[in-house]
Amino acid sequence: MEIEEELRVIRDRNKRVEADKAWETSLFRKLLIAAITYVIASVVMWAIGVSNFYLSAFIPTLGFLLSTLSLPAIKRWWIRTHFK
Repeated sequence: MEIEEELRVIRDRNKRVEADKAWETSLFRKLLIAAITYVIASVVMWAIGVSNFYLSAFIPTLGFLLSTLSLPAIKRWWIRTHFK
């Protein structure tokens, strides 16, 4: 019985880890963070008097989205070079 319980605990943990990983890499999460970034940047830029603050708020949002695209490739390169 003890081994079966340990196996169940491991399987439950694996499901949680898989769910967390799926969330971290999901397009929904990236777009949600981008939307929140855009709204906050718009409000801050409006508050400090930036002209065309709606357009200017795209700069940090685009930076975030580009970083989510480039990091997986950089991660793969780093893993290949450090863990041969």
